[in-house]
Formats: sequence, structure tokens, C-alpha cells
Amino acid sequence: MTTPDCGECGTRAEPGQSFCDACGAVLRWDSAGGHAGSPAVAQAGAARGASARADGAGPAPGPAPGPAVGVPAAPGASRSASGSPDLEDTAPGIPPTTPRNDSPPHAPGDDRARSLVVPVPEHEAAPAAPAPAVAPVLPGRPDTERPQVRAPGPQGTAHGPPCSWCSTPNHPDRHFCNRCAMPLAESGDAPAPGRRPWWRRLFGPGGQETPWAGDRPRLRRAFDRVGTWVTLAVAVTLVIFGVLYLPDGIDATRDHFAKRAPVEPDEIRASRSYPGHEPKLLFDKLNNTWWGPGVSQSGQGEWIEVRFARPARLLDVIITPGTSTRADQLDKSALPHRVKATITEKDGRTETRDLTLDPGAGGQRRAFRVGEVTRVRFTVESAHAASADKQVAIAEIELFGRSGGDRS
Repeated sequence: MTTPDCGECGTRAEPGQSFCDACGAVLRWDSAGGHAGSPAVAQAGAARGASARADGAGPAPGPAPGPAVGVPAAPGASRSASGSPDLEDTAPGIPPTTPRNDSPPHAPGDDRARSLVVPVPEHEAAPAAPAPAVAPVLPGRPDTERPQVRAPGPQGTAHGPPCSWCSTPNHPDRHFCNRCAMPLAESGDAPAPGRRPWWRRLFGPGGQETPWAGDRPRLRRAFDRVGTWVTLAVAVTLVIFGVLYLPDGIDATRDHFAKRAPVEPDEIRASRSYPGHEPKLLFDKLNNTWWGPGVSQSGQGEWIEVRFARPARLLDVIITPGTSTRADQLDKSALPHRVKATITEKDGRTETRDLTLDPGAGGQRRAFRVGEVTRVRFTVESAHAASADKQVAIAEIELFGRSGGDRS
């Protein structure tokens, strides 16, 4: 059997060659029942190869091109490139027949498309892999050993005193219960401790409850004991001060929130008075009248005294210096600067308060909290703008206490 030259490049092919060595085109098919390439394709390829060799520009001689894909050959009519019938396809005694080409003419580009088709062998089923001797498994995971639950009750045989907490018998040489870990010293025939006195329960050691097994008791250091005693001393001091000063605290609270009301004295006295300006003018509720001692300069040592028939609780005092509340009248007299108030209570005790006044017009309020007062004396200590032709003057003095609804 001969192989035709390549139909694409005209390279001469060796007998039995299936692909062109120059361009890789298919030269012939070796499938069962197939034939070599078409005679027309083979003749055309041979003619192109001969012309290329005659011109001297063609490629080197090589194997002949193979048959075109998709063009069936006539049965028993396969021929070589020279047109002679193939001896293998011609039976002896039967004259060769001329091949008959009934296929329609094809375009020149069809040969190129047919030469690019590569035969694909039939798919063969892969043999089944043999089953492994040992089946694969996932990596093992260690399982935690389950705890062993012991049945309640005594474990083993023990001959000893039972626990006073769980009634479990224990060996005589044990100090703690085998089951609940409670001390065994309290069990058995040990006498129960008697009740300690209160002072030992409060200050003595071991006043706390015995800790259970597994509980860590609180550590008591020296500083803790000192802190305990200091805290106790502070608490006792607060209790003592509370008992002693509780009434005063209650009165102070009531004075702070009480409504103020004027308190009228029952008797008014003075060390001396200027004619026409008696001391009673200090409490007449008029600010254009005044009291004066009738002496020049500061009037140091001159006083006004008020008395109460019934002890009164005083909260505030308002003093209006000068002869009037008008600012243009301040220079007509000296103004009191420091005034000492001597307070006499119903039990005979005396108390002194120092009042400092400003050189301004109008009333000046000062805190004056005293209780159970029977007499108050206001003594002039110094004065503003004192001179030889001026005397100290006070226009008004007002005393205030609790209103009728707030009195005890």
C-alpha cells in the first residue's frame, strides 16, 4: 500500500506514514473499514508537488498527503497517485474498475479544513479500581472517660463512730468524714460546748462561724484588729455626741426652717439719752426717729438694754445706724461700728456676741440665735465718723424669733 504526497504542501510521504512531516496534515486514515485519501485529492497534491519541484521553490520532497476528511472512497477503487489500482484492494481475476467520482465539486478551502481534523479514538471505560483491603476512616477523636458515680451510702466496711452530719461510719483513726469531709471531733461522745457569755462572743476569739470544708477563712491581721477598734471608738463617740447635742441639733434645724416674726421687748432701758430721743424710739417701727446718748465722739460704753417678761428665743436682729435710712442723712451723726451684745438667759448664764456694722444707710441684718433669753444689752464699742460735734445715733433695732406656729 502506497501513501500519497501531502495535499497541502506537496511533501513526499513515505509508505505507511499518516501525518505530513512538514505541515502536520493528515495523510491517510487507518480506521477499520476505512480507505486511503480520495484519488482526486491525491492527484491534485501530486500535481502541486511536481510543479513546486519543477520551479525549484517548493519544499523538500516528503511523504504524500493523506486523504481528505469526510470524502468517502468508492469501494474497491483505491488507487495510488499514479492512477494504478492498489493491489491489496483488487481481487485476483477481477479487472480493475475505474473509480467513479460522483461527489459534488468542492471549494479549495475545504481541503485545509479537512486536514485539520484529528481522529479521536473511541472512549474506553477505565477499569474499576480494586477495593482496598482496609477501608479509610476519619482521624480518631479521644473520648473523655465518663466519671464513675458512686452510690450513696457507706463505701466499704468501716467500724467507727458515725459522722454527725451525714451518719456515715468512719474508721476510728480518721479526723474528717470520708464522705462529707466534716470534722469528726464533734461526733461521738464528745460533750457539746456550752453557750459562751455575750462579752466573749463579741470580743473573744472564734466568734465567727466555723468554715465548711473547702472554704478559706478570712485572714485577720494586726491592722484589721486596729481598724476594728478605731471604728468602734468612732461609733461610740458619735453616739455620745448625738445624745448630748441632739436637742440643740433639733432646735437649730427648726430655727433654720422657721418663719421669722418680730419680738417686742417688755422693758427698754439706756445708760443715758439725749433730750427728745428716748430709747423707746428704737422700737417704734419708724425709721425717721433715733436714739442718742447725748455725748460727743464715739460714745464708747453707752448701752441700751431690753428685757422680756417671758423667756424668748431670738433668731435675728436688724440694726439701722444713723438718724434715718436716707443716705443724705448719714453725715449728721456718728454711726456705730462695733456693738457688743450681752445676753442673759433664764438660768442666769450670760453670753456675749460681737456685732460689726457697716457705714451705710438702711437696716443691717445679723444672725442672733439664742434661746430662752430674758435680757439683752447692746453696748457701743466704736463708731464711724466720730467727731467732737457729733454723737452716735441708732435709728431702729428689731428683734425676730419664731412665728406663733413654729414656737415649741
